[in-house]
Amino acid sequence: MTVAETALIRIAEIFGPTIQGEGVLIGQPTVFVRTGGCDYRCSWCDSLHAVESRFRADWQPMTVDTIWREVSTLSGGRPLMVSLSGGNPAIQPLGPLIAHGHGLGYRFALETQGSVAKPWFADLDVLVLSPKPPSSGMETDYEALADCLDKAGQKPRTVLKFVIFDDADYAFARDVAARHRDLPVYLQPGNHTPPPPEADDAVIDLDGIIVRMHWLVDKVMADGWFSATVLPQLHVLLWGNRRGV
Repeated sequence: MTVAETALIRIAEIFGPTIQGEGVLIGQPTVFVRTGGCDYRCSWCDSLHAVESRFRADWQPMTVDTIWREVSTLSGGRPLMVSLSGGNPAIQPLGPLIAHGHGLGYRFALETQGSVAKPWFADLDVLVLSPKPPSSGMETDYEALADCLDKAGQKPRTVLKFVIFDDADYAFARDVAARHRDLPVYLQPGNHTPPPPEADDAVIDLDGIIVRMHWLVDKVMADGWFSATVLPQLHVLLWGNRRGV
């Protein structure tokens, strides 16, 4: 049997095609493959259904071939970007999936907090490193983050992305960016109202998001941080916290 037939990946959901709602690929058509499981427990996590162990029974252990049947069906067999998310997708054995999809002309982007480094990072097309700021309640392991960059090497387009809620988060982003001056930086205001994991949809604090967006833009301009890109979470503005879009 091939690796693609035997490697099991825990999947929370596969959906799309839709647009990527944030960061370097904002607006691009994509199919999302969301894995189950995470080594973090961020206070404002908006994907608890892919994080907390109480939802483990909903995560399906799937082979590469089974995953790919769903991706191919959703995309109509037409190659596009596949966004690997979670949870923390870096804890799953995604190397064979990436190799399989590349052979069919698909591209792969992965977002991770940078706590777990894998050799197959070098096979990605886009690597989004999103260290979690103080408001998350988590602490960043800078050595692990550097290891992620080492594993990625020069192959993927690698960027930093930060969720910003307050001054402490902003200062954190400035500090991490200063450690990695060669990486493009994307900033986005946080969403203060993550949905209950059981909800199909949830009301968002749109006014609060816009206020934080204005504050963040003003902050970046006042500091002359002109290399940073400030973006909203487009999917939140369009669909709130609804899952599967």
